[in-house]
Amino acid sequence: MNLQHGLLNHRAEQVKTLEIENGRLELRAVTGPDYGRIFDSELVDAVQKIAGNGTGDTRWKVPGVLDWSTGIYNPHVDISSDTTTLYASDRDIFVFLVDDLNPIEAGRLPNGEPDLYFRGFYCWNSEVGARTLGIASFYLRAVCQNRNLWGVEDFEEITIRHSKYAASRFALEAEPALIQFADSSPMPFVNGIKTARQRIVARDDEYRQNFLRKRGFSKSETTKIIDTVLMEEGRPPESIFDFVQGITRVARDKPHQDVRLDMEGKAKKLLDFAA
Repeated sequence: MNLQHGLLNHRAEQVKTLEIENGRLELRAVTGPDYGRIFDSELVDAVQKIAGNGTGDTRWKVPGVLDWSTGIYNPHVDISSDTTTLYASDRDIFVFLVDDLNPIEAGRLPNGEPDLYFRGFYCWNSEVGARTLGIASFYLRAVCQNRNLWGVEDFEEITIRHSKYAASRFALEAEPALIQFADSSPMPFVNGIKTARQRIVARDDEYRQNFLRKRGFSKSETTKIIDTVLMEEGRPPESIFDFVQGITRVARDKPHQDVRLDMEGKAKKLLDFAA
């Protein structure tokens, strides 16, 4: 009844509908007549032109697995529903691949071992119009699997509105951006991490609380971020780097990718602030 009322009172003369026949006729989306729909399968086709099958036939692949008991990262694992980073639902799709066979060292861990990062990218789409088509780059921290959305020269995020030939435009824009990202010098990122480690912003609990609350984190999120750093780094957060790792670690537990990306975006702003 609500749909009928809305359509009868809609000012535009035409609307476009997406209907799927799957045992029964299902209405998936109602948009304007000029909406250029990009099906999720078109995004998959475009990504495969860049990353192959995601299992290692190119430098881009589904990430390996970190053994949390030993801290050892294994890039070669069988891909299953538990280890995959390829997600799809009835309303959107999310693909997350890394180049974990070519690690980048950015400092040292407390035990003296190298702090390794991997280049990576994720892309998304919604064929029912919930969001744009896009791709973004990041560095994945091996020791904790936190995504750091920062430090990339000339390429951080590309978004393309749903319009005619958008999927083809995505492939044309994303492929050269990823090639440049893969072959670019990691030094801006490495230097940024070094600066973030040295930038002390809080030395007591009151400053820690205020620092996070002023940046849009709730009271419960603030407590969780601080406790996470204390548990994983062995001390409370003091530097920009400490807070970023706490935020991205808490973001990992978010069940929905859009919520996780929003929190990781806040961490990115902190790294920008450090630079």
